[in-house]
Amino acid sequence: MAANSPPRPPPRRGGGDAPRHEERLQKLIAGAGLASRRASESLILAGRVRVNGTIVTELGAKADPRADKIEVDGKRLMADDLVYFVLHKPKNVVSTLSDPEGRPTVGEMLRRVGARVYPVGRLDFPTSGVLLATNDGAFANGLLHPKKAVPKTYVVKVQGLMADEDLDRWRKGIELDDGPTLPARARLIRHEEDKTWFEITITEGRNHQIRRMGDATRFRVMRLARVSFAGVTHEGLKPGQMRPLSYEELTALREQYGVPKKVRRPAEPPPSARGGGPGGRKLRAAPPKHGKAEQPRRDAASQRGEASRPQGDRREIRSARTDRSGTKPRAADSRAPRARGRAGRSGSRERS
Repeated sequence: MAANSPPRPPPRRGGGDAPRHEERLQKLIAGAGLASRRASESLILAGRVRVNGTIVTELGAKADPRADKIEVDGKRLMADDLVYFVLHKPKNVVSTLSDPEGRPTVGEMLRRVGARVYPVGRLDFPTSGVLLATNDGAFANGLLHPKKAVPKTYVVKVQGLMADEDLDRWRKGIELDDGPTLPARARLIRHEEDKTWFEITITEGRNHQIRRMGDATRFRVMRLARVSFAGVTHEGLKPGQMRPLSYEELTALREQYGVPKKVRRPAEPPPSARGGGPGGRKLRAAPPKHGKAEQPRRDAASQRGEASRPQGDRREIRSARTDRSGTKPRAADSRAPRARGRAGRSGSRERS
């Protein structure tokens, strides 16, 4: 029997209920990587979602993933750990997980992460550069909200020679069909024959904004690359490569934009992995097989012993080392005193 809202779990023993942190079911299902937000709504409406054993069909229903048992098609919902990546998106790649036209997508590159992540915003098909990816919906929404005014920096190549007066129009704002653009920062990089390279930083997220600004000022955009998003760059990454955001980057984003909600400090290496110094030991290379690493130590010890022995003893030790018969060589040190006691016979035995 379907229910409009999920039932609460029984109270814990020994006191009142723990504080609940509820979210909409479709958001939890999408956050776990089972489906998109819209597809998650279809799963709920089809009666395929249970909370604490009861089918839920209301889209506004909420649940606490830590306190409630949420199941989709009989399988319990287990959310992935939150991850944050920066991808150097190549040009001529679609910024979606799939494409009905069969074009290459960033989804093919993001599969290497392991968790189901999705891009934060989009870049045009011919545009390359910084593209963040995550499975944290609050993180993505926080950076994309217009009130945050997150800066995005691009390097632009346009047809025509631009003067500083032309860049002033871009700095002050250009009238487009959906209204004037907000003020931007721009600086000239160089002129290349009849073309101009410049850098611009905007705080809006309109579709094809920079290309439309070029058309409106009669400077057609020929090349566009995003080099920074919210202060995160793709430095050191080749097109198609990605890396996780560092602790410092996530901390800076949280301080400035309020996301992510939590930043985990990276685990410190164990004492044995640190360098020398107080409380630490240097790592040693594992000894190679067959004891080859110990051989020089035994040779050195043998040489020190040979230096204090008579010439006859040194010859007996050498012959024992070079014996290739497969039998264990005699311990020359233990027989040395008796050899000195019988000088005549021991001398002839050593030479044989």
